Formats: sequence, structure tokens, C-alpha cells
Amino acid sequence: MKKQILSILLPILIFAFSSYTVHKFHTALYQINYASEKKMLQITSRIHIEDLNKALEKKHKKKISIGDEKETSEDLKLLKDYLAKNFSIKVNGQLSPINFLSKEIEGDEIVCYGNIKGVSKMNSLEIYNTVLIDYFSDQQNRINVSVLGDKKSFLLTSSITSKILKY
Repeated sequence: MKKQILSILLPILIFAFSSYTVHKFHTALYQINYASEKKMLQITSRIHIEDLNKALEKKHKKKISIGDEKETSEDLKLLKDYLAKNFSIKVNGQLSPINFLSKEIEGDEIVCYGNIKGVSKMNSLEIYNTVLIDYFSDQQNRINVSVLGDKKSFLLTSSITSKILKY
């Protein structure tokens, strides 16, 4: 009887413990849309919250609580500063500041919204992204760009941290 119970429970326990692991790869998603009628770039980023908190904690050597009830205004400032330092866009060869608009939590991701105003025409975009790359060697930042119906996608990694697109 004990053998039967053990033979039933053992596979269940093995499966349960093997499925409870840290996610196996590090990926973030960025969507950049050119809204010509508004003369602006609209930017959305989706980053795994746990990875972001770990990176900020390692950088600042203190507990960071982005995305939970313990989040402080200082945590939000550190997030904005980190994103500004590690994610930038040059429009037509000129570095353009990204206005951080807001953030929200969706599942285990933080979704950040931003924009760049005053973009009357689009000749080129240079996108630089090293978000989480210093902390996770396998980090991949997937970038999707839509400009006047032209859609392009690419990956930025530790070996390729920027990309220039011509229009």
C-alpha cells in the first residue's frame, strides 16, 4: 500500500517542484509607434518586474519594491533614472528626451508608457537599449517599430545594443 501511494505521489511532487523555477530567459518588449498626426513617438515597454527589481537592488545596494504595495517615490525615481540612462532614442540624428508618462502592472510585468513630442518628420531612428543587459548576460530586448505603416522588429542584446533605422 505504501509503495502504491509513493508511486503516485512521487511523480506529482517531482513535477510540482520542477515546474516551480525562475523563468528560463530574460526578455523585455518595447513598442515604438510614430503618430504623425500628433507629431510624436509613443513608446511602451514591458519588463519583468522581478528582473528589474533585482537589477536596481544590485545597482543601488538596497531593497527596491517596484510594482508592489511597498513601492516608494524614491523607487519610482530610481526606475525613471535607470530607464533614461539605459534606453534612448535619436530622432533624425538628434537625441530626444523620452517623457515618462506612467506605468502599470500586468501580471509579472511592469508596463511603462512614454513619448517623444515634436517629431514632425521621420528620416531616421537610432535606438539604444541596455536595460537589464548588465545584470543578465542572456537579456534580449525585442524592439518593434511602426512608422507610417512600415513595421520593423529586431533584438538588442549584450553584443548589439543599438540599431539605426532609415525612412
